[in-house]
Amino acid sequence: MSRPVIRRAWTWPLALGLVAALSWSAGGAPAGAGPSAIGLKGAIDTILADSRMEGAAASVVVADATTGQRLYERAAGDRLMPASNTKLATSTAAMALLGPDHRFRTDVLSTGSRSGSTLQGDLYLRGTGDPTTLASDYGKLAAQLRESGIRKVTGRIVADDTRFDTSRLGRSWAADDESSYYSAQISPLTVAPDTDYDAGTVIVEALPGAAPGARPVVKLTPPTGYVRVDVRGTTVPAGGTDTLAVEREHGTNTIVVSGNIPVGGSATKEWVTVWEPTGYAASVFADALAERGVRVLGSPRLGRPTPPGAKVLASHSSMPLKELMLPFMKLSNNMHAEALTKTIGYETAGQGTWSAGLAAIDGFLKKEGVEAAKLRQVDGSGLSRMNVFSADQLTRLLLAVTDAPWYADWHASLPVACNPDRAIGGTLRTRMCNTPAALNARAKTGSLTGASALSGYVTDAGGRELVYSIVLNNYLASSVKSIEDAIVVTLAGSDTAGGEIAAARPSVPQQLRNAPRSAPGDLECAWRKPEIC
Repeated sequence: MSRPVIRRAWTWPLALGLVAALSWSAGGAPAGAGPSAIGLKGAIDTILADSRMEGAAASVVVADATTGQRLYERAAGDRLMPASNTKLATSTAAMALLGPDHRFRTDVLSTGSRSGSTLQGDLYLRGTGDPTTLASDYGKLAAQLRESGIRKVTGRIVADDTRFDTSRLGRSWAADDESSYYSAQISPLTVAPDTDYDAGTVIVEALPGAAPGARPVVKLTPPTGYVRVDVRGTTVPAGGTDTLAVEREHGTNTIVVSGNIPVGGSATKEWVTVWEPTGYAASVFADALAERGVRVLGSPRLGRPTPPGAKVLASHSSMPLKELMLPFMKLSNNMHAEALTKTIGYETAGQGTWSAGLAAIDGFLKKEGVEAAKLRQVDGSGLSRMNVFSADQLTRLLLAVTDAPWYADWHASLPVACNPDRAIGGTLRTRMCNTPAALNARAKTGSLTGASALSGYVTDAGGRELVYSIVLNNYLASSVKSIEDAIVVTLAGSDTAGGEIAAARPSVPQQLRNAPRSAPGDLECAWRKPEIC
């Protein structure tokens, strides 16, 4: 999996990047064959005959959302890498097993005694898996302590991350993604630097110095001494080539800024993972206490459980799960998926591990009629290339959950085609525009190198709701997204209950035509900041 270097400033809400404009038409059949000559099977088969799919694999299913009737199948049972379509299993299991109103708590506790404004003993910072805790939330915890009258703590901050095990990275995650924010370490105590809730990362912004030869100026969000910035880069004359790169050294919290940045050039902004997010949380909390005049005499200590009988001194609760689903699914947040997987394990089996969480997800899938023995799930997010699902099993899941009491909240978390609002359109906000699928299709996207998927719901021209799952693997093209989109546009623009079916013709977006094979279609678009798809 390649990791692009990002050299543009990030703002919220994010401007739309490059729009993948697709030139759709109804004449998708080969020359000389009118669209009336083919039914749904012929239309989708025509789309999948695209030259980019030569030698590749496709598992595709279309079904009636009400009756479950299969309207189209192609290699329905073939197991392929689903990429972030894995989150369909994780998210629905989380809603069912944790409940839409589940909240994570982060508590500050102590067994110590008070003597005036002095707390004799340690402060325990206990996390339960919240991937959305901001530096400002740790600030609020610190403010609660100050408001209670505490000004000095004779002990230390003890970070209690024992809710989860100590396995920080998922099975077979790519080693060269260690510094990339979409592959952050998992801990029940962590920090998100922004309201995308990119847990376990710090934002590094490097700007050119005032004159050639000067070092770049580097800012961190949140400001923290937990990471060390090693600035090796150089400011070069205006108009020079921008080669500035930001990356964390393996196994450390040293972030290296290297390369050149021209005078007057744009900022380089990277979301960089930290090594050991528990320590990051403890450090940010310690800074928050110091800023509010609460002095802690001891140094932080990590990975110790809170003693029985400890008294809660301050507490923070996350948003309910039904609200967390929005940034999780709209932006395909890997760290949310993994935190939820381990939380499911803890809540169902008392073990905050991947194995316990995945076993519970497996049980949920079986209950919903998914043949779990015919798939393999090894993480919650789909970042692992060991995950294999078929379009058949994904379709079964999408059909099964439509009558769940939490379905409306979960369905609302799916990205909406061509809705420019990032909080609604998410990873689909620039796709299928100016087509019958725009503002109609909802789906979970998925992308890894050589793997792409799109599964969700769309209403056809006759008002019939359809479920579809498209999983494409082993292609060499930079992107096959427009092939997926053409299938969904064909469904949206046709009356699948009768009448003629005309295949939409996929086209390669202009910015992809001369792109290297490793970019930009090899990563979920929300994993690239600023997003370019």
